[in-house]
Amino acid sequence: MTDLFPFTPGRIPPRSAAASGRRPAGRRDRHGRGLRGPLLPPHLPAWRTRAERFDELVVDSAQNLARRWPSVNRIQFAVEEVPPSDPAPWERSVVLGRGFTAEPRAGLPARVVIYRRPVASRAADEADLVDLVHRVVVEQVALMLGRRPEEIDPDSGI
Repeated sequence: MTDLFPFTPGRIPPRSAAASGRRPAGRRDRHGRGLRGPLLPPHLPAWRTRAERFDELVVDSAQNLARRWPSVNRIQFAVEEVPPSDPAPWERSVVLGRGFTAEPRAGLPARVVIYRRPVASRAADEADLVDLVHRVVVEQVALMLGRRPEEIDPDSGI
């Protein structure tokens, strides 16, 4: 006769997970599916990813500039992870941002692209990142508008 139950009579199974050397059942990764729920609820600020926080920094910086310079509203801002592997001939160092003029025939507005990884890797902490993102946005907007960065944002210290 085949034994259907894995325990043998006379042997008492342990009652707690600690007694058996296992982790508590509520904290373990059942069947390789990961944690049972999110570690942070979505309404907390720490729930956002680094990329989402970086996007918000670019948007905030562009909105601050648009208050002073209404022509900034015609510029579309984007964030990409890294610059393309084929830099322009005049670019000798790692590119932090790039501006593209409007192409009316194609229906494309003027665009500024900020590259997240090169910018983030140069920042020592969150405050430095905020400052660096703003500086890169100011530089690119200044190039797009044909002005000096000091004219666009005198407070940025560029």
